[in-house]
Amino acid sequence: MEKTKTVAILGAGPVGLAAAAHTLERGLTPVVLEAGPQVGHAVRQWSHVRMFSPWQYNIDKAAERLLAASGWNAPAPDQYPTGGDLAAQYLEPLATRTPLKDRIRTASMVTSVGRAGFDKMKSNGRAFAPFTIRYQNGKGPEQFEADAVIDATGTWFSPNPAGADGLPAIGEREMQTQIAYGMPDVLGGDRPRYAGRTVAVLGSGHSAIGTLIDLVKLKDEAPKTEVIWLLRGEQPEKAFGGGANDKLAARGALGAAFASLVASGKICVEAGFRVAHLSRANDKLRIGAGSACCGRHVAVDELVVSTGFRPDFDFLREVRLALDPAVECPPALAPLIDPNIHSCGTVRPHGARELAQPDPSFYIAGMKSYGRAPTFLMMTGYEQVRSIVAEIAGDHEAAAKVELALPETGVCSGPSAAPLSGAGLANADATDCCGGPAPEPASGCCAADAKAKQDGKQGCGC
Repeated sequence: MEKTKTVAILGAGPVGLAAAAHTLERGLTPVVLEAGPQVGHAVRQWSHVRMFSPWQYNIDKAAERLLAASGWNAPAPDQYPTGGDLAAQYLEPLATRTPLKDRIRTASMVTSVGRAGFDKMKSNGRAFAPFTIRYQNGKGPEQFEADAVIDATGTWFSPNPAGADGLPAIGEREMQTQIAYGMPDVLGGDRPRYAGRTVAVLGSGHSAIGTLIDLVKLKDEAPKTEVIWLLRGEQPEKAFGGGANDKLAARGALGAAFASLVASGKICVEAGFRVAHLSRANDKLRIGAGSACCGRHVAVDELVVSTGFRPDFDFLREVRLALDPAVECPPALAPLIDPNIHSCGTVRPHGARELAQPDPSFYIAGMKSYGRAPTFLMMTGYEQVRSIVAEIAGDHEAAAKVELALPETGVCSGPSAAPLSGAGLANADATDCCGGPAPEPASGCCAADAKAKQDGKQGCGC
């Protein structure tokens, strides 16, 4: 009788727990390792943030079936949860009220993964050896063996630095007491730190925009608060998003609200500001772009760095990985998500085949599978792990049948129109951002796109 396969799942966030749910449904044995003290540890770091995708996009089908069997009442599908809601109403019940409760080990930091008896250089027989997973908990180092590994550790705890060249700015490490990364809770727990202070936010993605909007709200309550937006690019309107053209209404509304605040003058915009060095001048943080002597400078009390995240591969040194040199994602995925090419949200469906690594039965899923790309949606991760677990279970037909239709952003940030192809893109037509007539109304990046189309071009004019 063939023994049941053990699947090590690294990370107990939404995608990791979805992988565990699918693993259980397939009759396999999941072992979930979570570095934090509770499931959804990274999600809890942004518990104050309201998501721009409603519940219907945030609940995995296999996880929902497990929860339904426990008597769980699903939240209204059209409501928008915060990160705290996601943890309390979905992840916590999934981890404590279903059979997954006996499969999760929290406070267990994975320190290394390898093949039992094989270092990275050894090939003969390697594919048949189990994986060795080592982790650290309160009792000290532990290890176990698994037939397959799904790395869903995400990227939240590996934020990009402030330096425009991808390196920490000179002085950044020394100035940590006046720097926060990601999305601090400026209207809640972190309010005393920012109220009445001069605050700069570096970045142009949703995290930066959300933080800037909250800082303006804080300024309404504490008028001495000054808000500065440090933007590496030269065109602030590119951050405004697709507005009414965005298929996720809340995401489009976020960009539209931000555009209005910038137009009102409540946010001081420093475009083309590529941070190179940080220093302290009296009690102020001096942020410099260009050379230390001749470049531009701003002086602030606090800096929020919202420049995205990057994956951590340090503990995978003994695993054979194939990664795109720029995006740091599986090579087959890179052309679909590289923002240098396009970011319309029209990512071709992908699963086990695209995410497989040179070491058989090792997969990277979830936000980490996107490397440094910023466009990941939770439903993408759910479909990824459904396909991966089917492949591990030997159901190759189900693994190959990947279906995913993502809501488009309404903008294309690439230099030229990217071709639309692949299953799941069938609903893209001539009115999309990458082609056809100008959308009405147009906003943000799509404003430039619209002008190009009105001039008889086929987009993208961004």
